[in-house]
Amino acid sequence: MNNLKDLNIEKELLPLFDYSLNMFSKRKILEILENPLSSITEIIERQNILKGFSCNEKTLKEYSYTVLYLNEVHFFLNDGKIEDLSKKKLKYRLFTSKKEKIHYISRFNQLILFFHRLESKYFSRLDLKQFPKSYECSIRRILEFLSHFELYKYENIVREHRLKDKHIIELTQRISEFKKAGKVRAFWEDLFLFEAYLSISYALVKMNFPFPKFVERGLKIHRLYHPLLDSPVKNDIESESNVVVLNGPNMSGKSTLLKAITLCVYFGHIGLGIPAVRAEIPFFTHFSIEINRSDDILKGYSHFMKEIMNLKSVVENATNGDQCFAVFDELFSGTNVEDGFEICKTTINGLSNFDRCYFFISTHIQELQKVSNERISNYYIDCELIDGQPTFTYRLKKGWSDVKVGQILFEKAGLNQLLTKQGNK
Repeated sequence: MNNLKDLNIEKELLPLFDYSLNMFSKRKILEILENPLSSITEIIERQNILKGFSCNEKTLKEYSYTVLYLNEVHFFLNDGKIEDLSKKKLKYRLFTSKKEKIHYISRFNQLILFFHRLESKYFSRLDLKQFPKSYECSIRRILEFLSHFELYKYENIVREHRLKDKHIIELTQRISEFKKAGKVRAFWEDLFLFEAYLSISYALVKMNFPFPKFVERGLKIHRLYHPLLDSPVKNDIESESNVVVLNGPNMSGKSTLLKAITLCVYFGHIGLGIPAVRAEIPFFTHFSIEINRSDDILKGYSHFMKEIMNLKSVVENATNGDQCFAVFDELFSGTNVEDGFEICKTTINGLSNFDRCYFFISTHIQELQKVSNERISNYYIDCELIDGQPTFTYRLKKGWSDVKVGQILFEKAGLNQLLTKQGNK
């Protein structure tokens, strides 16, 4: 199972892509965001689906309807008790109350006007050739379902206020047949997935997110950034090494950079565009993201033990042949420096042997710069000293940082002087 909790998908990522009109489509968007695809073929398929929506932007840019109509039509078809009145035509005509007849008429008025809007303004105008064949079939199912209602005929009848008993009887019969065949449920599934893709496509165009290219080896991401920042610094990262050790002082932006890299890789694996200018990334089958560190009270693990168990899970997955992408933020900082150095060294060297996986590890342990082989790359986020004051540039560079921000801030706060005075009393 993928470890994605620290991506905060529902709280942070969903709002980036949610331009949906209803809660059903919103759930579909969330479902897409929470589930990496299982092959490059599926990823390319989704990319092409979203490209199809972009090609139909002129038809779909004003896609809208009265949400109340959607909710009421959805309830009417799914949960409302719609009898097949064709089996008791005479009884309906002679003995059904005026109130019940008005109920049927008002509900079918809404249904016909809502469906007619979908068909006439949007679905009938789509250029279906812009979509992959498999998804073109999904749209054709929507069109076929709508066509069974003879919407042009019924829309005119509704406009003339002439929906009669015979029309109600005919429509209830059709809906009863659709329900038995499972076509009503399938229609809503197709429609809400369509709207989820439409919302995501709109977001990708608005944010100018390009699709990444998938390669056998190596990771190259140019001008990557975190999409939730107002004025992000954009960085490049290129690594043939499968272990990347990220260092730098506190507050330099290591965690934010790890999130940005992770989002580029993860968005690529759900078939979406990414917050970068371009990228080449390998395909991964397992994700483990540990950025927001915390104790697991329910399981009784301290933070350190949680890191141990998470690392074990990643190693087991890699050993079993999974192509893992894993992020470890401030790995093993919960133990003493000497202990942390030894187990981090063992971890980094060990992980470098899984050449079909990629591991990003941030650390404060300076001694780890001695750990080196051709499968390990070292990067740091630059911090400049201007007039003795640390200034964070958020620029990614190769190598190790030698800036000791802790000592500088300690001195700037006057703690050396205060503590020395206290000791001399």
